Amino acid sequence: MYEDTKAFLHGEGYERYEISNYAKPGYECRHNCSYWERTDYRGFGIGAASLLGEVRYKNSTDLKEYLKGHFTYESVEPLNHRDALEETMFLGLRLTRGVSCVDFAEQYGRTVEEVYGEVIARNVADGLLTVTERKENQKKDRLLALTKRGLDLSNYVMAQFLF
Repeated sequence: MYEDTKAFLHGEGYERYEISNYAKPGYECRHNCSYWERTDYRGFGIGAASLLGEVRYKNSTDLKEYLKGHFTYESVEPLNHRDALEETMFLGLRLTRGVSCVDFAEQYGRTVEEVYGEVIARNVADGLLTVTERKENQKKDRLLALTKRGLDLSNYVMAQFLF
């Protein structure tokens, strides 16, 4: 069914843009992509989550208090440097375009190879990751992405990017 679904959707003009979603080009879910790209977002309502800067917030799930107008956080989690690195990799690899090596270096001051060189080399050798060159708006970049096989084994690959 999995392979049939991919073939059917592709035949109808839908492309896989992340592990579990397909869309026609230009109609990818901005909401989901913002999670995978670690863009700031604010959640409103009971139990909603937010990411602002390097801090995750989760609104209270206490309905009685919420209905009284008491809007509090159930948790506030400042992310450290290590958390941010890990999230950049395991969330960014959900997208079929992958993780921008240039953006990674700009954000963290180190290349992705300096941080994850052994993991990348091993998974490229195993046919689970690929590094491709891209030029966009006169900017050269390399994208680290899961291969077709890597998409099928994504949990295995992503777990290796956790320290």
